[in-house]
Amino acid sequence: MANRQIRLFRPEDADQISQLFHQTVREINLRDYSSQQVKAWAPDDLNFRNWAEVCASRDTFVADDAGVIAGFGELEANGHIDCFYCHKDYQRRGVGRQIYQAIEARARELKLNCLFVEASITAKPFFERLGFTGGNAQQVTRRGVTFTNYRMEKYLTNHDES
Repeated sequence: MANRQIRLFRPEDADQISQLFHQTVREINLRDYSSQQVKAWAPDDLNFRNWAEVCASRDTFVADDAGVIAGFGELEANGHIDCFYCHKDYQRRGVGRQIYQAIEARARELKLNCLFVEASITAKPFFERLGFTGGNAQQVTRRGVTFTNYRMEKYLTNHDES
């Protein structure tokens, strides 16, 4: 863990990130969603070539553990946190918290007042521990399959927290 650093996305990260996303959804989120749901969320034929373009268009923070991408999270200009995933082998090791701290610091630099996320059933407790509230269940459909996730938000104060 001493070699782990949080940094911004680089184009050469796209392959690892796309695989991390696919494996995490298929293995970790399978605890809370059906096989049909995780296959719709992370299909085998997902176009992984788009990852570089999407990640580069946002503030995408990567947890780099000596060349292994341990997790990533994306901050959009409006305060939306999208695609927040930790590698299946790095769960519950502080990776998500480190990525989130970088996202919140960037949000403060951008003078955003609120962050919001659509958290999966799996991720909802993590975001609650970070101070997100709301948790209103909503139904979303991906590739013809319906899932439950939770819209959550966190209001940022105008001063930096220590």
